[in-house]
Amino acid sequence: MDPVTLTTDRLVLRTVCPQDADAVFAAAQDPDIQRWTTIPSPYLREHAEEFTGRIVPDGWADGSMFTFGVFLPSGALVGMLGLTPHAPDAAEVGFWTAREHRGNGYTVEATLAAARWAFTRLPVDRLEWRAEVGNAASRAVAQRAGFTLEGVLRSAIENKGVRRDCWVGSLLPSDLGLRSSMPYLPAPTTTG
Repeated sequence: MDPVTLTTDRLVLRTVCPQDADAVFAAAQDPDIQRWTTIPSPYLREHAEEFTGRIVPDGWADGSMFTFGVFLPSGALVGMLGLTPHAPDAAEVGFWTAREHRGNGYTVEATLAAARWAFTRLPVDRLEWRAEVGNAASRAVAQRAGFTLEGVLRSAIENKGVRRDCWVGSLLPSDLGLRSSMPYLPAPTTTG
């Protein structure tokens, strides 16, 4: 698939390219990004070059990951957001936000734009979010974006050679007022 560009009221979501390596490298020096994401730590210049020059374009080309750089209209890098298909009709969203842009709602806005794109342009009827238990900032973004928190999965993610418990949540097309590719019948709720 060819990369796409998405816009919101305040943001431009586009693929990153080698010219963005400096901005990616600088943002990824943040200890919180290195702690809570699976990027290498320490994060070296060559990691940013490989990410922007090979990993991102290859993911778009083979459909294994749709990565968007999240930018302000001025061109400043706000963060990164990726959608990874992982099961029939499902994908996982992951993101990080540059330290200086946290607290502005940018990642929530970007997540919703990417979710709408995935639900209308990809064969996706379920978008999942996962984060290591304790990553309160990621959880806050997911909740503000409308994800339903579904629980804790034990030993469900690996980060830097260690298995970790994670929170999991989901967003469905109906949560955004969109149609699914097939009907959805939620489990009945019980009252007691």
